[in-house]
Order: sequence, then structure tokens, then C-alpha cells
Amino acid sequence: MSQNGAHDGIGLGGVLLRFVFALCLVYATYNPTGYSYFHWVAGSLAGGPEQADWLASPALKFVVGVVLTIGWVIYSNAARRSLGGVGVFLVIALCAGVIWLLVDRRVVTPNSIPLLTHLALVVVAIVLAIGMSWSHLRRRMTGQVDTDEVESR
Repeated sequence: MSQNGAHDGIGLGGVLLRFVFALCLVYATYNPTGYSYFHWVAGSLAGGPEQADWLASPALKFVVGVVLTIGWVIYSNAARRSLGGVGVFLVIALCAGVIWLLVDRRVVTPNSIPLLTHLALVVVAIVLAIGMSWSHLRRRMTGQVDTDEVESR
């Protein structure tokens, strides 16, 4: 706790909540099940099965696309600012190492493309969630505060 009684950062619940939102964002955008924004738009462009009139609306697809883009911009900017390029690379490398270990221990089969796609999507969500949480976690662990550069007029 800080001097004014406020919490100095987030806890495990905050990190998990950010991960759940990142996972929703990633899976809503694309996933191998065929139920995603990508499939919704591509299916209608490719002359897919008939959809309810309101689902086929180009305006609705546009609005959902903008909402997803806003989510991606918020999460990716936070990850870039708090982790930097090296930090993002290290998180991805750690996740890749864990996946490699799971393949090596025969917990995961490398022949399952859908499973590997799900793992890749989870890695993206992990990077986004850690990026959203890292500044808070670093402050809690080290006492150092991250600040954005503010332009002086």
C-alpha cells in the first residue's frame, strides 16, 4: 500500500483479468474453430452460407472490426511501451520454450495444426496480458515507476 492507502499495482486477479480480455480479443479476431471475425467477414466475401440479415450487415461488420481494432491498439501499444522489443521477444521465447518442452515430453503432438494454432493464439494473449500488466508488476516488485514521455509546450 502507498502512503495514501491506495494499492501499489495489481495482483494476480488483475493479471488474470487482463489475460482473459486478451484471450477474448485474440480468439474473437481469429481462431481455428471457424467462429471469429476473420471467418465472419471472409465467409461472406467468399459467398458462404446465408446469414441472418442483421449478421450480414456490412455496417455491423465495420463496427465490430473497429471495436476489435481499438482493443488491439490498446493492448499492443501497452505491450510495446511496457515491455519494449526485447521484452516482447523474451516473453515469446519463454512461451516457445515451454511449448518445445511440452512437445519434447510428448504432452503435445507437433502434428496437430489446430492445437499448435491454439497454442500460438494463447502465446499472443500472454504477450498482450503481460504487456498490459508489466508496468504495475515492475512497480510492485522494484518500486520503480514507468512514465510516458510528456511533451512540454
